[in-house]
Amino acid sequence: QVQLEESGGGLVQTGGSLRLSCVVSGRTFSSYVMGWFRQAPGNEREFVAAIRWSGRATLYASAVRGRFTMSGDSGKNTVYLQMNDLKPEDTAVYYCATAPFGSGTDYRNRNHYNAWGQGTQVTVSS
Repeated sequence: QVQLEESGGGLVQTGGSLRLSCVVSGRTFSSYVMGWFRQAPGNEREFVAAIRWSGRATLYASAVRGRFTMSGDSGKNTVYLQMNDLKPEDTAVYYCATAPFGSGTDYRNRNHYNAWGQGTQVTVSS
């Protein structure tokens, strides 16, 4: 039912920056947890960041903490992932996803999310 669409990927050099966007439709933005995941060829889809809009709480994977920042714009029903100091190991398809909020839920677990976008490619040259 919910629709998510990512954009903003591209090709950058090591140390560069990109800002990814995810537009959400079909549900109220503030009612859900939003997450970013990434997947490189042959690898598992891994957690990057998540946000609970109503509580303004964020969660980051250790590999990106201090370099990536997740934020949201409720007026545009859009979440963002600002990626700074990019490294070759950040190369992957990046997906946004939504999950219902629940106390005690581990939002690092991709299996908790029930709607996904199609992904946007991020490539970082070495």
